[in-house]
Amino acid sequence: MCGIVGFQGRFSEDLLSRMTAAVSHRGPDGQGAVVLTLEGQPITGLGHRRLAIIDLSEAGHQPMTVRPDAGGGMRAGLTLVYNGEIYNHRELREELEADGHVFQSHSDSEALLHLYERDGLEMLSRLNGIFAFAIHDARRDGRPSGVERGALFVARDQIGVKPFYYAQTNRGVLFGSEIKALLCDDALSREVDPIAVHQMLAYLWTPAPSTMLASVRKLPPGFAAVISGGQVVRQWCHYDIPYTGTRGHASRAETAEALRGHLATAVRRQLVSDVPVGAYLSGGLDSSAIVAMMVREQPDARPTCFTIGFDAHADADGIPEDLPYARRVAAHLGVNLVEVPMAPSAILRLPEMIAMLDEPQADPAPIAALMIAERAREMGIPVLLSGAGGDDLFSGYRRHAALLFDEAWSKVPSPLRRGSRVLADRVAARAGTGRGGVLARRVAKLLAHTHETGDRRVASYFLWSTEALRRGLYAPAFASQMRDVDTLDPLLQSLARIPDETEPLQRMLYLEMKHFLADHNLNYTDRAGMAAGVEVRVPLVDLDLVRFATSVPSRFKQRGRTGKAIFKEAMEPFLPRDVVYRPKAGFGAPLKRWLNFELRDLVTDTLAPDVIARRGFFDSQSVTRLLADERTGRIDAAYTVFALMCFELWCKRFLDMSDSSTVCNRLEAIETIRCG
Repeated sequence: MCGIVGFQGRFSEDLLSRMTAAVSHRGPDGQGAVVLTLEGQPITGLGHRRLAIIDLSEAGHQPMTVRPDAGGGMRAGLTLVYNGEIYNHRELREELEADGHVFQSHSDSEALLHLYERDGLEMLSRLNGIFAFAIHDARRDGRPSGVERGALFVARDQIGVKPFYYAQTNRGVLFGSEIKALLCDDALSREVDPIAVHQMLAYLWTPAPSTMLASVRKLPPGFAAVISGGQVVRQWCHYDIPYTGTRGHASRAETAEALRGHLATAVRRQLVSDVPVGAYLSGGLDSSAIVAMMVREQPDARPTCFTIGFDAHADADGIPEDLPYARRVAAHLGVNLVEVPMAPSAILRLPEMIAMLDEPQADPAPIAALMIAERAREMGIPVLLSGAGGDDLFSGYRRHAALLFDEAWSKVPSPLRRGSRVLADRVAARAGTGRGGVLARRVAKLLAHTHETGDRRVASYFLWSTEALRRGLYAPAFASQMRDVDTLDPLLQSLARIPDETEPLQRMLYLEMKHFLADHNLNYTDRAGMAAGVEVRVPLVDLDLVRFATSVPSRFKQRGRTGKAIFKEAMEPFLPRDVVYRPKAGFGAPLKRWLNFELRDLVTDTLAPDVIARRGFFDSQSVTRLLADERTGRIDAAYTVFALMCFELWCKRFLDMSDSSTVCNRLEAIETIRCG
């Protein structure tokens, strides 16, 4: 993995230096920067920080440029910066060599350049991996249709594992792996996107392509763009999750067997590395299945796995503990298990987490992911496999089971369904704490959106709180701005991309993949790993496995109240039954305890009336009342309080510290190449 940055337009070499240094944590093993000039065109700057995983030699150095004396069977004039791993690069290399291409390294980076030289923009359909890249094409001829000389071709992987941010300004285009690199340009507007604030409070994350800054956008998963003359001249979707409304015809047993084969293949591909590979192991089905396949593929190896261990207060929010299951899986599979203790004081790293993420996400899980990545790096393991994606592909969240009630709810008269919102508020208000409170909160969420129908009902399951609660916190001016904003709009736009006949569960899984996975889970997984110089790979979103999973019928995924039914059946031969069929737990963070104890002073200071009033988005009295109601147990609003807190901490870090010198250092050497 790596960090990439760049620009095209009227920018300075010094800016490129600072942008590259701003993502230094993403690549501790090397650095490079180049300025490309072409007569009559704005300059292009490309910067790179390297985390060496495949071909550790200097031959894999980036920016990678093909020059007249470089050989390799390519015409000069191509320059690449790239972040990620191409899992099928060896197969592509063999194919390209058969076509006469001569390679100078064993890196997957070079395979990208050769593939672009041969296939142009169509190269994207050949890639199985995780990537974000930019290719500068200064060739005099042979360029793809629609790519002018001196243009940049940029793309993000199909599922959105690797990030790509960009900003169109009046001086040109900036782009990079992280927003903090773009903010090295002091002229970039720091204006907050008010709709993004509204959406973040609703979902706890911000749906693509929006970010919290109005001037910055994220390239959605499976999208590409052409930048020419300092402008984004074209943007398109090169891949979409293949939910087409079709149904599989294989039996359940045949489907489970096929799933085992696809998972084994995905893990085998992602074990390819010139450095040690470890894994996350929470004791849940997804991470346990990944480790089981690692052992199956490399029976003589004993991989090192990592898990989080909480103190005795971890169950304070009624969430079951993962650690005993992780130990059970490790013993069953014979792997090394490293337990990373997470003391209550770990949550005090919250400001660090906000800085790491670039976008406010109201979830403490990134801290645990960061602590594991740090420990892995300390132990000399710079690659970890993660189980992210299993719930999103195979129906593992409680909201999927809730869809079972939709047909019954549709028969309830509309006035009664509308009244369920009032009942939901009352249940939530009396939720209390402990396991009873957890159950009450789940019932309240089930009832909160029963008045919705069709796609609106499917999308509403992603909302974390009620519309009334959120809008009741807004300052008058902000409330006026949001009056006509449909909170569900970004998810409804995504659902419009797939056929109407697709089953409700498959429609929800489409949203999981397009938004919840990409905008939330994969975003923080990437940031936590890269902050510690660790590459995190996600076998469950291997493209072949995704293609297979989307063809599996809903009835195989959700069987009654049993989620991931087919995945569980597939893993029965490899894992203990009590692990396979344990209840869904998620990241068992005692957030309510943290807010009332370890974070209490930080909450009080961050959400103080004068701070809230000065920022202008929320009403200080309403926030104070919400905080008091949460602390006394009158209502359960822990995640809403946490979202408000994360937003304010993000503002302090990314708006108040507006001088780029506070976040950007300098890179000394920048090569200049005149393209002729």
